Amino acid sequence: MVPAGNFLSSRLPLRASSAVAAIVVVDADRYLMQLRDDIPSIWYPGHWGLFGGAVEAGEDEDAALRRELWEELELEVATAQLFVRFDFDLTPMGLTRYFRAFYEVPISGAAYRRLVLHEGVEMRALSGDDALSLPRLSPYDSFALFMHYHRRRIVP
Repeated sequence: MVPAGNFLSSRLPLRASSAVAAIVVVDADRYLMQLRDDIPSIWYPGHWGLFGGAVEAGEDEDAALRRELWEELELEVATAQLFVRFDFDLTPMGLTRYFRAFYEVPISGAAYRRLVLHEGVEMRALSGDDALSLPRLSPYDSFALFMHYHRRRIVP
């Protein structure tokens, strides 16, 4: 395995694509976080972030979210509410437009204890302050998490 900071890892291609992510809220007061694998072929290797992934061709966002959470955690989503969507325009770089949609997914502590981690190195259910203080937190997940945790402070 090539460490994330290794010179060779900076030469591997990364593909920008539309994706979904789950702000999994455990017992209404903790956030489920994933320590991503430290492999150079993924975005933000070795960083903490939210669970989710790419929307496949012909797949809608809801189906992508449900598929990703099942594949990564064996979590069957009962409720998912769109919280925020970020649109990225990479056309000035000669690339395309894509989005990252964040869904709030509430689960109980009992459901959390039944999760089976299939992707990533580790998972933790943390308070908002602890989650936002994690080292090497994926930037867009950090922003969405910050907005969710402080949503009552954000005014129009």
